[in-house]
Amino acid sequence: MNLDFKIISEAQKGKASAQEKIYDLYSGAMLGICARYCRNISDAEDVLQEGFLKAFMNISKSHFETVPSFSAWLKRIMINTALNHIRAQKKNLFIDEWNDNIESTELSYEDSANSNIGISQKEILNMIQTLPDGYRTIFNLFVFEKYSHQDIAITLGISVNTSKTQLFKARKILQKKIKEQQPKEENTYLINNIL
Repeated sequence: MNLDFKIISEAQKGKASAQEKIYDLYSGAMLGICARYCRNISDAEDVLQEGFLKAFMNISKSHFETVPSFSAWLKRIMINTALNHIRAQKKNLFIDEWNDNIESTELSYEDSANSNIGISQKEILNMIQTLPDGYRTIFNLFVFEKYSHQDIAITLGISVNTSKTQLFKARKILQKKIKEQQPKEENTYLINNIL
């Protein structure tokens, strides 16, 4: 089943069957997004449900030029709902520290999942979920959503330096977890080429 403008239009009019079709089409992908931000699948499912409620409450107020613009809008709602969930759970997620020796490192979830390094997307997701909340949130926004540190700082109400520090520490933790899990030759490839 593909999403078309007729379904979106019907959902904007409040038609339950159209909303159900949208949920069926997008719930799997949106749950994956929510799971990246949440510590466990139960929280991710709660965020998913809350996100869909917000989407259906606001769908009639929104205008979409293309189906991809609808998908992007829905994804943005899920991310914002996840961020609100995290904020509600803890007030002091982010440690405001700065280390002048922080170097830029890169991690590509897709590259690591598609390369021959012996680690699956599910294993990477599990590692990301074990990160402290602040690290995990900034890691997701920077790596997956392609936010700049400036955008992250504005979104989360933190300093740019805090964003950089938290990302650096998240990557170091993930590197350590991967080193512990992989044979030496495989983790050398991953650390040198992906992290």
